[in-house]
Amino acid sequence: MTVIAMTREIGARGSDVAIGLAERLGLEIVHHELVEHDIAARTGLTEDEVHRHLEGEAFLIERLTLDKRRLSRYTAQEILELATKDNVLIRGWGATYLLRMIPHVVCVRICAPMAYRERTLIERLGLSGPVAAQSEIAHSDAAHNGVMQRFFGVDWQDPTLYAAVLNTARIPIRDCVDLIVRLTESVAFRDTPQSRQVLFDQLVRERVRFALDRRFGPSGLQSGIDAHVLDGRVLLIGATTDEQLIVDAVRCTHGIEGVKAVECQIRHIAFVPHAN
Repeated sequence: MTVIAMTREIGARGSDVAIGLAERLGLEIVHHELVEHDIAARTGLTEDEVHRHLEGEAFLIERLTLDKRRLSRYTAQEILELATKDNVLIRGWGATYLLRMIPHVVCVRICAPMAYRERTLIERLGLSGPVAAQSEIAHSDAAHNGVMQRFFGVDWQDPTLYAAVLNTARIPIRDCVDLIVRLTESVAFRDTPQSRQVLFDQLVRERVRFALDRRFGPSGLQSGIDAHVLDGRVLLIGATTDEQLIVDAVRCTHGIEGVKAVECQIRHIAFVPHAN
């Protein structure tokens, strides 16, 4: 099972690296249309709306009305579902952040200096010159970093999010592919039952969050209910003034795919009205 998560700067030829990896390792490259279609199905948004949010191009009214917490959870679940498949390369959408702690997932970033990126865009897009290329690059970088900041609170340029950061201005595309292939073959990224369980537990946690969010909505989850998962066993934690919500949360969690057992440590807090 090979899973690679990649972020790439526009103009750094990350697509060429991805294609090379797909050919060498027999990987399916997950394109944005598939991810956006499935997220749209979960959220009730249109695919265009999802695309604008994930690409940082949402209209002002959309940014003001969308529940970013909910969309980030739906995105997380979709990425984790994709990662459970064999032999995939997932580009963008916070995949490198969401999968960074999964032992067998190789997270990489493809980058290059500005001048190199400018030349690539001028050549590939037929742009008029460096100024036009710089505008495209600035827009793309701001959009992608904005999404990572809004949804996950991280800087996509942070090298600690990745197993490897490769500069295509110094390392030829073929050598980038070779280096990443070597990582997938190393002991450090070996696919084991334990590493798959780590991935599956994270997926179950997101499924639980998704189900509780759908069942209770923001009003129920604002009480701080959350879940921890270990070997498919779910621990519900938090506090609420609604006793029935605790019962319903346990029942809801029991019915979620992959859940083996549920322990509830949600505290009931008695509501005491303020005296006039």
